[in-house]
Amino acid sequence: MPSSTRLAATACLLLAALAGCRHGKPEVMLGSLEWDRIGVPAELSEPIQRIEVREGAAVKAGQLLLVLDARRTEARLAQAQANIALEQARLEEALHGARVEEIDAAQAEVASTRASVVEAEKQYARAAELGKNQLVARAVVDAARATRDRASAQQASAQAKLRELTTGTRQEDIDQARAALAAATSARDALLLDRKRLEVRAPRDGRVDALPFRTGDQPPAGATLASLLVGSTPYARVFVPATVRTQVHEGQQLVLHVQGDQRDWHASVRSIARDPSFTPYYALTGDDASRLVYRAELLLTDADAAQLPAGLPVQVSLPR
Repeated sequence: MPSSTRLAATACLLLAALAGCRHGKPEVMLGSLEWDRIGVPAELSEPIQRIEVREGAAVKAGQLLLVLDARRTEARLAQAQANIALEQARLEEALHGARVEEIDAAQAEVASTRASVVEAEKQYARAAELGKNQLVARAVVDAARATRDRASAQQASAQAKLRELTTGTRQEDIDQARAALAAATSARDALLLDRKRLEVRAPRDGRVDALPFRTGDQPPAGATLASLLVGSTPYARVFVPATVRTQVHEGQQLVLHVQGDQRDWHASVRSIARDPSFTPYYALTGDDASRLVYRAELLLTDADAAQLPAGLPVQVSLPR
């Protein structure tokens, strides 16, 4: 056999062997180790009075993390309490009606206006008689008539006020007083809730990952006061190549390797994205540069996985 033919045959055998090795090589899914993270926001913009925990500390649900200055809220709460007392007094006044002294004063006013009407009627009668005989000017008669009418109006007003006091408060006024008291109570309750939230507590069991602010800082409302890592174990966020997407499904048990740790870690596929994304930056080399991937989350199931920190690179081998 010519040498050129032998070389060609040898090259074909080598290529076939390499192709077989490549075909049998397991597919590697790359990613990183993560923890579920939640942020505890500032609901009010108040200075931080003291911090009760440190970064990295384990906390329980409801545990006090830090305390904000409550002086401004306390002042508003005192004002709300005073408004409640005011509206309560107004409601009681509406329910009890007028006092005896007020009714007596109104009755005396009615009697006074009645006497004024009698006097005005007499004055007008005399003026009208004199005017009829042309002994006084017409202006005098008109003035006497106006005085009589004014006295009659004052009497009617005094009688109406007496009826109002003796009849009692209208139901509409009582309803308005009750509604005002309810509004004042709701405003007080809202301030009590604000005061309670000035004591920032952990919403779940977890570990303090970051405390962005220090004692004396005044974070704006909505700023994250504490970042917590929650959950019993971390999870791996990996990227599944499109070529093996059909081999990965939710609930599947896989083995992963954490960089810097030689042992095998076991994980269960918690979720996998329906829509693909572009190849991650660390796979933009060689044949992988043209692939699309699907982001998946693998929840570690080993009991001692809680000791693993976030951010470590991981690899998951999936046999073809």
